[in-house]
Formats: sequence, structure tokens, C-alpha cells
Amino acid sequence: MAANEQVKDFADRGLSEFDDNADQLDQYLTFIVEKEEYGVDILSVQEIRGWDSATSIPNAPAYLKGVINLRGTIVPIIDLRTRFQLPTIEYGPMTVVIVLKLSFHDKERVVGVVVDAVSDVYSIPKEDIKESPEMDANISSNFIKGLANVNEKMIILLDLALLMEPAELTKIGV
Repeated sequence: MAANEQVKDFADRGLSEFDDNADQLDQYLTFIVEKEEYGVDILSVQEIRGWDSATSIPNAPAYLKGVINLRGTIVPIIDLRTRFQLPTIEYGPMTVVIVLKLSFHDKERVVGVVVDAVSDVYSIPKEDIKESPEMDANISSNFIKGLANVNEKMIILLDLALLMEPAELTKIGV
């Protein structure tokens, strides 16, 4: 299924699957990067788009693919593979950009993240979200919000505002 078909599929199903216990559940949009499944809070998701080229920014960090103009808003595009120091791949028909509205020190910014594919939307009970294990002091994992087992698979839940570096985004004017 191509990225645009995935977006339509999510829109047709509705991104929310609320039930009577909605206040005890957190909803996550999940996506794949290097065969691992990650999730972000669905409330931060603004849009899912197929990959399109971005305008490069000189002297930007390697993980910043560039910026796009999204209906008048300049949106930095972050490649999560590069940010996670994973091998790069050629973008294909399943590659998507998830546009997120994130809070950085009480200021909201719109940021796009390039991922290999969108996976699903899950409602996860708050009590099922486990803390990330302690890591070596040299390994930064503060952007991992928690871990959850869903349908026999581990999902890494991310707080992408902690993964992005606001100082670097400010340098390029976004």
C-alpha cells in the first residue's frame, strides 16, 4: 500500500477509536523505522504526507533534510533514520512524512519526521506503558516516553520534542 493510500485508509477509519475508557487510554500513531515500530501521541499528529523533496538548509545537522512550505508554514523535515544513527535507505513509495505539532519550552512548533512507513493507531492503557530501561550514561534515551506490548510486539513510544534540538531549529529560523 503506497503512502497516499495509507493516509486515506487512516482517514476512512478515523484516527480515533474512542471507547468508554478513553480517559484511561493514550492513543498513538505508530510507524516503522529500520524494522522497529515506534509511536507518537496521536494528538500531536497534524498530517501524514507522502515523501516529497525538501529545500536544503546550509550548515544544518545531517538529520535535518531541509524545510518545506506547508500552507504558509515553514516546516523542518527530520530524518529519523539519520537522527537515530541508522543506515540510510533510498526513499520509496512507503516513505512518509508525519507532520507533528510539538511543544518546545511553551512554544509550539510544527516539525515533519521522515519514517519508513506508517503502521497503525493503537489505544494503549496508561498502566500498560512501561518505563524505558536504564541505559549507559553515554546513550541518550530521554526521548523514549515508554515501552508497550501491543499484539505480541514491543512499541517504543517517543516524545519527539525531546529528540529535536530546539537550539538547532532556532538557528535555521523555525
